[in-house]
Amino acid sequence: MARYFNDKKIELLAPCGTMETFEKMVEANCDAIYFGGKSLNMRMMRKGYNFSDEDTIKAIKMAHESDKKVYVTVNNMLNESEINEAIEYLHFLNNSDADGIIIQDLSVLEICKEYALNNFEIHSSIMMNVHNIEMVKKLQEYNVSRVVLSREMDLKTAKYLQSQTGIETEYFVHGDMCAVNGANCYYSSIVLGNSSNRGRCFKPCRWPYLVQKDGNVYPTKFPLAAKDMYMYENIPELIEASITSFKIEGRMRDTDFIVDLVNKYGDAIDRYIREPLNYDKKRHANELYEHRKRDFTTAYAFSKPGLKFINSRYEGTGKFYSTGKMFSIPTEEPEITERIISDIQSEFDQYTTKVPSVHQLSVKVNNYDQAKLSIELGVDRIYIPCEVFAPDRFISKEQLMELVRVKKDTKIYLDLPQMMDELWFDKIDQYLETYGRYFDGLLVSNLGAMKKYSNKYKLITNFNLNIYNHKSLEFCKNMGASEATISIEIKRNELPEFMAKADIPLEIVAHGPQKVMYLDHNLYENIEVLEPTAQKDNKYVENNILVLQTDQGENPVYIDQNEKNHLFTGKEFCILPILDILNFDKPLSLRIEGQTYDLTELGTIIGIYKEAVKDKSRCRQLYENMKPFRAGFTLGALTFKNIN
Repeated sequence: MARYFNDKKIELLAPCGTMETFEKMVEANCDAIYFGGKSLNMRMMRKGYNFSDEDTIKAIKMAHESDKKVYVTVNNMLNESEINEAIEYLHFLNNSDADGIIIQDLSVLEICKEYALNNFEIHSSIMMNVHNIEMVKKLQEYNVSRVVLSREMDLKTAKYLQSQTGIETEYFVHGDMCAVNGANCYYSSIVLGNSSNRGRCFKPCRWPYLVQKDGNVYPTKFPLAAKDMYMYENIPELIEASITSFKIEGRMRDTDFIVDLVNKYGDAIDRYIREPLNYDKKRHANELYEHRKRDFTTAYAFSKPGLKFINSRYEGTGKFYSTGKMFSIPTEEPEITERIISDIQSEFDQYTTKVPSVHQLSVKVNNYDQAKLSIELGVDRIYIPCEVFAPDRFISKEQLMELVRVKKDTKIYLDLPQMMDELWFDKIDQYLETYGRYFDGLLVSNLGAMKKYSNKYKLITNFNLNIYNHKSLEFCKNMGASEATISIEIKRNELPEFMAKADIPLEIVAHGPQKVMYLDHNLYENIEVLEPTAQKDNKYVENNILVLQTDQGENPVYIDQNEKNHLFTGKEFCILPILDILNFDKPLSLRIEGQTYDLTELGTIIGIYKEAVKDKSRCRQLYENMKPFRAGFTLGALTFKNIN
């Protein structure tokens, strides 16, 4: 089945979680259906919502008999122990007649290339967060034929990206949304041990928070809870933007609800194709509105939505999806205990060497004074970020020249933005043309930046690339990365095997509050429209920093010069109590995330870690004598053990 408008292909892509739904969806007004198989997809935690191998073969046959396509989700982030399973499963899918697979992890691209698995199309998942042209070009080199575009991408940008690459684009048109940029939310993993990048998100974005800033408390309800996407009335605009696939979310929705929704979208597309000048875009709009799960939004399709993006209809009442249950309640960030330290030790015993590793020390700074202090204290590497937290500004030419003059053996790296649109590339290109020779390399957080600069600069991948297994590490190495930062989501039983198999140097975040959300959504707008209801000072950061407050603590939210929001943990990650067991026959760089510390705090932390690197036998003593500057210490995701 295929639809066309002015020679533009249009596909309505429908979700299925069960065979019952699939059997009805095959008869529905859609062109393609996606579902998850027996493993490695982001709905594995929901029993009964995935297809066995037998169901998969049956479903593909049924769909093809009805002239519909089938795409199978293989969209989990994979840990080391799942690589062999992925190889076996991808071979099965390659022989199954599936029309395509939807993927997140870079390791899947490596596996498909290595084993010449090319009987299916490869589509990048929303969790790959595709948001620039260079990224698309790199994915095309690995035979990716379609990209699901970043949720924060407007349709004008989507059209331009497609015109420059020729790739098929897919856009979410209806269903559950997230306030955080795709694959850049780590909160559920760090606090609850359940990764959103592995389909186990416990939705801390839908907790009730109060906003607090400048000593004032503002009566927000659910300031991170996004409305549901709704593009039913904008089908003409989607087609004009050259979107190929209109994707409806809802693999776990009730059968009747999701089939009816798909039919209404299919009917609207058909009516527009038949009579574009007599098209009634509101024919079923009232019915969709009356049966909505949350209120509706067009999100970023036409402009930045602001606070209109946020929902309050059902949040907090227990009426989530079809389960009738809350995902989770506000939870305190895990503390470091002797039991956790002992458990981590036992996981490392079979992998580590007896000879202490040689560790280097790097520091991510926010301003010139932090950079100069780090150099004076003799750290091995500093990262100067392009995304600078207010009230600081990016270093000036004069400041950079001074840092270069005094740096001695310290390497200076430019930390590129987590997400880079074409404007960012334009600015970075101009800056590097003039000042690039003063930097020893780049810290990169997206594939586009890796592709663009790999032949010109030494590259270190940041933790946002979610390097979690040796195959994804191999992908980055092949792209020119000389070093990789380990994902902050890696758990205690996953880290040692990954480190043992790594064939390029690694960096690990060793200390500092962890960035658990990266948002286009600007939480600071709340204080512009709400009146404060109480007065209260921030406990751990300056009052000019906005914090999200629950009865379990408060999380600081920093805003950069482009109004991106960066939400951090209240507790500081601290690797000191386990540093003495991180012994491998390769160097390991320890990173201090120093952007949010004042000079006194940063100097103290650097001093302690320099002592620890010099004599690892003192790590536990240094930890026990160390006083936290925030709400306490945590080992984040290392607190937890992954159970497949």
